[in-house]
Amino acid sequence: MMNVVEIVFSPTGGTAKVADILGKHWDANPAKIDLSDAKKDFGKCEINGQDLVLIAMPSFGGRAPAVAIERLKPVHGNGASCVLVCVYGNRAYEDTLAEMEDAAKKCGFHVTAAISAVAEHSIMPQYAAGRPDAADRKQLTDFADQIAGKTRPVSTIPGNRPYKKAGGGGLAPKPDKSCVKCGTCAKACPVQAIDPSVFTADSKKCISCMRCVKLCPQHARKVNGMMVSAAALAIKKACSVRKENELFL
Repeated sequence: MMNVVEIVFSPTGGTAKVADILGKHWDANPAKIDLSDAKKDFGKCEINGQDLVLIAMPSFGGRAPAVAIERLKPVHGNGASCVLVCVYGNRAYEDTLAEMEDAAKKCGFHVTAAISAVAEHSIMPQYAAGRPDAADRKQLTDFADQIAGKTRPVSTIPGNRPYKKAGGGGLAPKPDKSCVKCGTCAKACPVQAIDPSVFTADSKKCISCMRCVKLCPQHARKVNGMMVSAAALAIKKACSVRKENELFL
C-alpha cells in the first residue's frame, strides 16, 4: 500500500478540507506537513520516492501564496508522484496551478495530476458558502479514483508564464475592544505578522489570509468593512455562478 503525504498551506481550513477529502480517500491516515508553521524546518521533511504526495494551496488573487512556495522549496521530492491541488473561492485561480507545478518540479516531484477545487471564500464567505459540500466531495473522490496509480506526467496544466503580477494583501485585521490579549492570533499567524505586545498586524508582512480572524476565540479581529464590501461588489459577477472542481490528467 502506498503512503500518502499531504503538504498543505491552509490558513483558514478550506484547503485542508479539500486535501483531506482526497488524501483520506487514498489512505485513512495520511502523513501531513503543515506549510503554515512558521517555525518548521521544511528541509528536514522526509519524502520517500514511493510516496504519493498531495500539495495543496489556496489561490490568492490568482497566484500561489509566496510564503507557501518559499516553504515548499527546501522539500526534497525524490521523484515521488505528486498531485497538485489549488483551492479558490469561486472567482478564478488563474496562474496558481502553473506556479505550483513549477515549484513542485524544482523540488524533484513527478507531477501526475492537478485539481482546482472550490471552497468558501476566506474573506467574503458569502461566496462559495458551505463548500466543499456533498456534491464536491463526490466529485473529488471520483477524481481521486481516476488519479490513483497514474504514473504518466500530467499533460496540460492551465496558467500563464510569466505569472500574473501578485497583488498585495491589503486587508490587515485589527483587534477591537473585545480583544482579551490571549495571544492566539500571534501564535497562529503563518507569517508572524502580529506583534504579541499590542496584537496589531504589520501591514507589510500580513498576507490577508484571515487565519487570525478565524481562530480568535473572542471574534475580536476585524478587517475594514467598507473595503471588504467594495471588494465583494467588484467580484460579485465572477462569483455568482457556481464553479465546478476540475481535474487535469
